[in-house]
Amino acid sequence: MYFRTPLALSLISALLLSTSASAADEATAKKYEQMIDKAVAFLGSKAQAADGSFNSAAGPAVTALVATAVLKHGRSPDDPMVAKALKYVEGFIKEDGGIYGTTNKNYETAIGLVCLREANRNGKYDAAIKKADAFLKGFQWGADAKTGPSDVQFGGAGYGRTGDRPDLSNTSFLVEALKAGGNAADSQALQRALIFVSRCQNLEGPHNTTPFAAKVNDGGFYYTPAAGGVSQAGTDEATGGLKSYASMTYAGLKSMIYAGVKADDPRVKAAVGWLKKHYDLDSNPGMGTAGLYYYYQTFAKALAALGEDKFVDDKGVSHDWRAELIDALAKRQKADGSWTNDNAKWMEGDASLSTAYSLIALAHCKK
Repeated sequence: MYFRTPLALSLISALLLSTSASAADEATAKKYEQMIDKAVAFLGSKAQAADGSFNSAAGPAVTALVATAVLKHGRSPDDPMVAKALKYVEGFIKEDGGIYGTTNKNYETAIGLVCLREANRNGKYDAAIKKADAFLKGFQWGADAKTGPSDVQFGGAGYGRTGDRPDLSNTSFLVEALKAGGNAADSQALQRALIFVSRCQNLEGPHNTTPFAAKVNDGGFYYTPAAGGVSQAGTDEATGGLKSYASMTYAGLKSMIYAGVKADDPRVKAAVGWLKKHYDLDSNPGMGTAGLYYYYQTFAKALAALGEDKFVDDKGVSHDWRAELIDALAKRQKADGSWTNDNAKWMEGDASLSTAYSLIALAHCKK
């Protein structure tokens, strides 16, 4: 009779596990590529208008997001669909450097700058990016020295509408644009943004002395402390604090990392601690299905920036977040290759927007 030694058995076991893992990785990679191909085919054949736009009623932002998403998956700026989209976005470039339609000047320019940076080949968009970067800095509270650091609005950015107020979502788009524009983490603009981002965190301490910080104090993030304070997740009835929710917590975490905050900083540790308690890919924790696809792309960007392949939740469960996100998006992809949210809040009933968010999320699943 032949007996395997413990060493031999362990080697066989390791080989089988390795083969199994390799097969699983191969299956995930195949699924991934099929998802991308179907989504890009949908955008090119069913979603793009003759003028190159995707939802022209929304100005240049949705079209810029779609172009960015497709470019991130290796399509060339010369690809017919991408080229038409870029030409449409270029039509919104203004003499003042902004890339906008009428009212959402900061929001649209931030997304437009990132799009041009993704499409930049041989310096084609260098001048436009530089002007857009300067334009965006002009919309940041505190850039003109009229708003001091003690003002709760300092460092933030809003939609760019007349009389608006800063919020974390628009500020996170600003931070991405500043990074894409070549600003270093320690630049004045990013460090100003960090002050506002920190004030959107439910974390009492030197970086947030607003009245909201101590009321919930769970390490998560909310929409804005400005204009009296707003959380899309609502107000805590017991304390009057602004409830944390996941899409803003990932947006806040990502923005802090882009601004150079390290993993051992109390703000990052508190944010990660909140996310460990609310790890979920079936909902946007705190918001249900509202903003689900926006949530997916902030989830992916933040965890990619954090630099960890596995995310361990508060129960000690280790998550291969990339594979789990791919699975979550795979089961939600429509037969035509698109994604849409049955909860149409924040325009996610628009297949072009939700598909762009999904493709951007998937782009951050590449190691």
